[in-house]
Amino acid sequence: MDEAEQAMAYARADFEAPHARFIELFRTSFPGWSGEGHVLDLGCGPGDIAVRFARAYPRVSIDGIDGAEAMLAAGRCVFARDPHFLANVRLHKVLLPQEQPPRRDYDATISNSLLHHLHDPMVLWNAVAACTRPGAPVFVIDLMRPDSREQAAALQRLHVGSEPAVLQRDFFNSLLAAFTVEEIAAQLGAAGLGHLSVGAISDRHVMVKGWR
Repeated sequence: MDEAEQAMAYARADFEAPHARFIELFRTSFPGWSGEGHVLDLGCGPGDIAVRFARAYPRVSIDGIDGAEAMLAAGRCVFARDPHFLANVRLHKVLLPQEQPPRRDYDATISNSLLHHLHDPMVLWNAVAACTRPGAPVFVIDLMRPDSREQAAALQRLHVGSEPAVLQRDFFNSLLAAFTVEEIAAQLGAAGLGHLSVGAISDRHVMVKGWR
């Protein structure tokens, strides 16, 4: 998502419900987690979830990484106007797998809606395996591919029918590019992460969670 129009539309869109749910699902998935240390947000986009996570866990330091400078720039613009900007959230331009996150020993790794953007899904899972320390939480939510283009179009009308045309188009294309639960399970096995659980959590989302 390197186009400025895409990035700003995404940064300004109303993701309150899904992004708030991301945080709540993490909380319920890892009730015993310490809530401190270094956190990696893979595919952070404009950084909204990173900021929400830092507000929920104020003792963490978050590195949000994304390969699209337009998305990061949109996030920085939003942060500049936000009086609640958090100094413990840092956004980095990192294009996996050629480049690497700032650390290799994160105390938690999260990701929202990166997997379906990748030509090679193993890029995500290999980064999770390489950069998350043993015993740390891993939490990933992504879109789930429907059975047909007709189903994708129905989901588009239902969930983003009132959004700008660029977001409607991207959502439809993202659904078609997403993976099934079975495909993601196979990817996890290939990355040595087969112990993580994977399952559908809505008509369009899949969740991967567990301890590294």
